[in-house]
Amino acid sequence: MDLKPVLEVELGTRIGQLRATPVRLGRNGPPAFLVAYAADFDVDPYIEMFFFPKDTLKMALVSSAEGVVWKLDLGEGVVPGQWFCPFLAFDLDRDGVDEIWFVNNVDRKHPLGLSSYRLARIDAKAGEITGQWKWPDNLGEESLSHAFRHFILGGYAKGEPVLVTAQGTYGDMFFQAYGPGMSLRWERKVGKEEPGARGSHMAPIVDLDGDGVQEILWGERCIELGGGKELFCADRLNYRGHSDVVIPLLDRESGNWFIYTCRESDHGAAPRVALYDSKGERVWGDVDQGHMDMGWVARLAPHGRQIATAIRIEHKTCGPDGRFHLGMEEMAWEALDGKPVKLPFSTYQTIPVDLDGDGMHELVRGIPGGSGEVLDGAGSVLGSVGGTVAMARKFMDLPGEQLLAYYPDGKVRVWADAEAEDNGLALSRYAHPLYAVNDGLVLGGL
Repeated sequence: MDLKPVLEVELGTRIGQLRATPVRLGRNGPPAFLVAYAADFDVDPYIEMFFFPKDTLKMALVSSAEGVVWKLDLGEGVVPGQWFCPFLAFDLDRDGVDEIWFVNNVDRKHPLGLSSYRLARIDAKAGEITGQWKWPDNLGEESLSHAFRHFILGGYAKGEPVLVTAQGTYGDMFFQAYGPGMSLRWERKVGKEEPGARGSHMAPIVDLDGDGVQEILWGERCIELGGGKELFCADRLNYRGHSDVVIPLLDRESGNWFIYTCRESDHGAAPRVALYDSKGERVWGDVDQGHMDMGWVARLAPHGRQIATAIRIEHKTCGPDGRFHLGMEEMAWEALDGKPVKLPFSTYQTIPVDLDGDGMHELVRGIPGGSGEVLDGAGSVLGSVGGTVAMARKFMDLPGEQLLAYYPDGKVRVWADAEAEDNGLALSRYAHPLYAVNDGLVLGGL
């Protein structure tokens, strides 16, 4: 592997947090991506982790042709945290160019004033806000951690784009779905008294039944995008908590989909790690107790079998100095049958990525606090990006997948394997509809 930076930009400010997503600028537009960043670490709404930021959240569009195309400062009203201000690049008007959708606050003096929150739309080419709509504030009387859990998702129903906004994770949960022109397509509420799982910190989009209508995996709930109908809720009667990890995975031999989950809350419910089939029936489960966190699914060489991982933790802290985990126990399984596996390396802070395009995954220690080391499937060090990784997927016009890393001094670099060649398995992953609408952690299941 010949790991090299292929693009570098300077954002002109210290970076303590950065999130990123690919942006389509038209059929013939150059590869581009959006970054949202601030000098502070990510602000979490949980009261034991929340802190007052000293910086404002900013956005910038970066293209491979021009570098930084535009910047936008969201101001003091927008709290710089992923649950306060999610964003999505999605082409709802079907003109071939993504719009940037995010949660804005039109009241700069009151950053927690939910009544002033708006769903905002940015013209991706110009960097200008072109529309704003009231963000539902049904959770305004809840605790800080319950009220400020916002999501923006996008998928397709029979080829029609559907934009979904959602609020809540642990109690009441609300959904609104829009079609082109921001026409309301459906609404749904899952009340806190209803049986079954809560939300998750991941919300993958996938078409489990192959009917052309994609579904949201909202924790263990599967909700179809066409009309908002709940197709199933796995373990509805014996699990009421939320899962940290929810990943759809594809068995390429059979063509069947499965769902892998790692459970965070409702500590009395077992198993804590589970695999379900495409109808929500449990295939296997393991681990009787504990807070399961930070798992992934990846195809590891030399056999290419899918491996699922999880980490049981005793405690975690988060604040302006970062996020830390204590009392960790790492676990791994053969993803499809649940057979325990002992990996020859630590999976802590790793993210799967296929840098060389062979259809197998390498790993990068790219989660905040990680070293940036790149490992092969056996744990051997191949190189390092030397920073935190905000995106691990194909987003440049290059073979293999790429890594977007950021650094405290304000630099952002895109890394790629100069020797990469995409084989048939890799090409089929990139072409799959799931690849276009999910982030890198979800894509390990393909």
